Amino acid sequence: MEGHPIENIMTTTMENIKEMIDVNTIVGDAVETSEGTVIIPVSRVSFGFVAGGGEYNEDVSRDKINRISDSTNTSSQDSLPFAGGTGAGVSVNPIAFLVVSKDKIKLLPVNFNTTVDRVVELVPQVVDQIQDLIDKNKIKKQGTTLTKEFTQ
Repeated sequence: MEGHPIENIMTTTMENIKEMIDVNTIVGDAVETSEGTVIIPVSRVSFGFVAGGGEYNEDVSRDKINRISDSTNTSSQDSLPFAGGTGAGVSVNPIAFLVVSKDKIKLLPVNFNTTVDRVVELVPQVVDQIQDLIDKNKIKKQGTTLTKEFTQ
């Protein structure tokens, strides 16, 4: 015997699930706009899988099956019919879009679940603004120093 029938059912189901799994399911195909911006969808993918089965015979009691198995030297698996089944489910939820433009890359979440998510997204923008202020102050200070040198 090649194996238990449930093994065949599970193998077939797993092979079909493997065919469904693809990186493009999670990170979608890129879309380019007329301005040259590239938009890439990002999704959360969840897979579920279940398999089950059993051997049954309503007309024959378990004691009778054991006696038949012992006398014929076969296992109870061979003497009972098998019934089984499998099921699988897939959930795909879009979570964000990755926007790549000429001068920056931005992650745009589909929905903000918490304030922390919003703060984390704003950190790069705040850092850029602080850097710009520092650079402007340096230029101002250098300009003031140069003006003092020329006036003296």
